[in-house]
Amino acid sequence: MEVKVITDEKDNLVVELNNQTIAELLRAYLNKDDAVVKAVWKREHPEKPVIFEVKTKGKSAKKAIEEAINHIEKEADKAVEEFKKALK
Repeated sequence: MEVKVITDEKDNLVVELNNQTIAELLRAYLNKDDAVVKAVWKREHPEKPVIFEVKTKGKSAKKAIEEAINHIEKEADKAVEEFKKALK
């Protein structure tokens, strides 16, 4: 997946992504974090990349994204294990 950083400040990060599904997943997890003031994405046209923005208060935007990714990975691993158990 290609990620291009547009704005990189402590409490504000704007990136360009080529995957709308990942943007939506990150948005959903980031909005569960009390330190995240805003986690949104937009796409001006289906052929254009997604612009993803995270604003935080009390935690860096990069740290919030790292924590969200860690939560996503843990839940994905858990889901895989549950499927494996169900298929036995």
